[in-house]
Amino acid sequence: MTKIPLSVLELATVVKGGNHSSAIESTVAVARHVEALGYNRIWMAEHHNMEYIASSATSVLIGHVAGKTNSIRVGSGGIMLPNHSPLVIAEQFGTLASIYPGRIDLGLGRAPGTDQLTARALRRNNLDTSLHFPNDVKQLQTYFSKSNNTAMVRAFPGEGLDIPIWILGSSTDSAYLAAQMGLPYTFAAHFAPTHFRQAIAIYREHFRPSAYLDKPYVMACVNVLGADTDEEASALLSSLIAMFVGVITNVRSPLQTPGQLPVEYNIPEVRSTINSMLACTFTGNSASLRTKLSDFIDDTQIDELMVATYIYDNEAKLKSFSILRDALESV
Repeated sequence: MTKIPLSVLELATVVKGGNHSSAIESTVAVARHVEALGYNRIWMAEHHNMEYIASSATSVLIGHVAGKTNSIRVGSGGIMLPNHSPLVIAEQFGTLASIYPGRIDLGLGRAPGTDQLTARALRRNNLDTSLHFPNDVKQLQTYFSKSNNTAMVRAFPGEGLDIPIWILGSSTDSAYLAAQMGLPYTFAAHFAPTHFRQAIAIYREHFRPSAYLDKPYVMACVNVLGADTDEEASALLSSLIAMFVGVITNVRSPLQTPGQLPVEYNIPEVRSTINSMLACTFTGNSASLRTKLSDFIDDTQIDELMVATYIYDNEAKLKSFSILRDALESV
């Protein structure tokens, strides 16, 4: 297996007994820890109207994390662009890139990152904005371009800055767009793995070289739970399953301690859905993760691995990142 960069996705998830402030503190601790381990980037995801996720003001959180670290790339995984004016995002990320030059990534998605009622509140009843996603991405590129200097509307800060734009996907739709625009592509296999292989095949097949990228670049986000033993790692999985049960049943709760699985997991339809969501979830000790992830990377030929790690205890979570780094360092 060719060694590839490692990165992290964070949602600033509130754990049982915690709050939004402690969730943000834990995210900073993760960023500092993985930076010291040599991880490539840490991204935060935009979600709204979710009581136990503290990453709704994504640009603000990116700035906070970047200010608490020194070298790791910090970005969005992603900004849900239909929720925003491209000009506002250009100005926000132009400001971030001006404060932290060479460290800011802008990952873009077309989903609302929330329920339809909240999406309506965000978009002021204009729910058709997702249809404009390709044009909004192009408008954002225009605002960052030096050639926009004669336009009537310009982004300051932002204009002329080199801010990498990524297209995010959880189905095949955005694979075509990323390929057509010649942009790097990242897939959310940590919760929607069903179309992962089909989507990256489409992206690679249809990729057109651009001023931004001369060949396809695929990053996959997967769940990884590492521990000293396979048994410990498997036990940690119950917290993730409980979180997914909350997503499926729309009964949300803070991230739970490992232990007994929710009774709803015994419902066949719920169990089947969650098990499919776990298709790109990897647990184990260093040796097990080395084997499982080496096979996954060789099979998919991804260029970078991003991991989501939902573990209740933050020390155990930090340890999981260390175990993962060690597992892939020794390949």
